[in-house]
Amino acid sequence: MESKEQTIELIEQALETVRPYLHADGGDVKFVELTDDLTVVLELQGSCQSCPMSAMTFRAGLEESIRKAVPHINKVVASNVAALA
Repeated sequence: MESKEQTIELIEQALETVRPYLHADGGDVKFVELTDDLTVVLELQGSCQSCPMSAMTFRAGLEESIRKAVPHINKVVASNVAALA
């Protein structure tokens, strides 16, 4: 298994693959932290915070990309969207 730093790098790379789609709709995502129990905490930014499709984008786009890159992640949560936390 990778070190925490390597895992974070893989998460960042996974996020970079979906950022162009978020930017096209006026949004973005920020990596906040990787907890000790392997939970990835993200912050949706811009229009992604209030978009009614943000839950679908989060699960189908962000979470799926991260899980593909780092299969041993336990959970992916959004710190600033109540429905996703």
